[in-house]
Amino acid sequence: MASWLSLYAPRRFDELAFPQSICNTLCQASLSGSPPHILLTGPAGVGKTAAWRLIARQVLGPSWEATCHVLQARDLARKAGAMRTFEEFLRPAGLGSKDTLASRTSLEAFDRSMWEVEAGGAPAGEETTPSDGMAAVSRLIVIEDGDHLGRKRQPYLRRMMESESRTTRFIFTARAPSRIIDALRSRMIHIRIPATSSGDVIQVLSRVAAAEQIEVASGLLDDIAHVADGNLRRAIFTFEMLARQGLAGERGKLFEVVAASSLSAAREMVEMALRGRVIEWRWEKQRGRNVRKLEGAMGKLDEMVGNHALDGEDIIQQVHAELIGSRLMLAAPLRQDLLAALSRCDVAIHRSMHTRIQLEHFLHQVADAGKKHGLALA
Repeated sequence: MASWLSLYAPRRFDELAFPQSICNTLCQASLSGSPPHILLTGPAGVGKTAAWRLIARQVLGPSWEATCHVLQARDLARKAGAMRTFEEFLRPAGLGSKDTLASRTSLEAFDRSMWEVEAGGAPAGEETTPSDGMAAVSRLIVIEDGDHLGRKRQPYLRRMMESESRTTRFIFTARAPSRIIDALRSRMIHIRIPATSSGDVIQVLSRVAAAEQIEVASGLLDDIAHVADGNLRRAIFTFEMLARQGLAGERGKLFEVVAASSLSAAREMVEMALRGRVIEWRWEKQRGRNVRKLEGAMGKLDEMVGNHALDGEDIIQQVHAELIGSRLMLAAPLRQDLLAALSRCDVAIHRSMHTRIQLEHFLHQVADAGKKHGLALA
């Protein structure tokens, strides 16, 4: 069963939940005879991936998936031999070869008539017309979460963009554009995508509800938009989860779903650490055997990673939301100490391949802060 995130993904630029000016910029850049390199930035869940997929379809034509190459930069930060993996992606013929992915062309650059085109199938409503019978761009290289590339790999891309990207264009997505070096940013058109407004979230969810023929409780979509806080992906996922469980007709069920989500796990993890309960164990029966199970703050961390499939950066964001929110009643000096520890953890995560170690160190720092402010026993 296809997820609603893919089933109801936008097919045209005007279907993106962006301000109209941004939709127009994306459309104009894609229809250009020689489109620029593009940097798409914005918070999580606003549609950066949906945007570059529409750009790829418009620029490359109906066969876009064959010549669109995607690298998830965030994965490189968590594996040994990351630089070699990065170079192998850009030099598929071998590290010693002068042939690079950016220097290659394709048949589509010379004859797009080999592909059948549906009327109105292009995101802009019309296909990009190649100049002089040949398309200026026949290949796209997409770097997802480019702010995780690191300072060593970015100059490699800069040189490639300067000297070898005659028929290739680069698209970067990022949450923190300041982590991308100036030499790269200056060679791209920078499109900033804001958090999705509540009105746009409600409009998208209403279209989905109508397509799925779901009766929605009064006020539920407003509540989902409030909980999503500008993250359209989270809003659609939450709505789908409620609908598939038959709870869309009960407004009060949203609170139960959110309370059982990773937000409450983040809050409980911090509360346990503040009380010195970083590592706790309990015995439980599993298949007739006594098995020791990790609990306390470390147990909650396992829950967030395992049950909710969150990575280090997501956990940092969840904890930050709890620290600056109103549910944790913390004195100002304690809150300041915790935010300082969280900022150090955030920096350490981006410099280390061992995310778990940095998060565990943060929990011990929270426990130390709890002792300092009299919330935990020595």
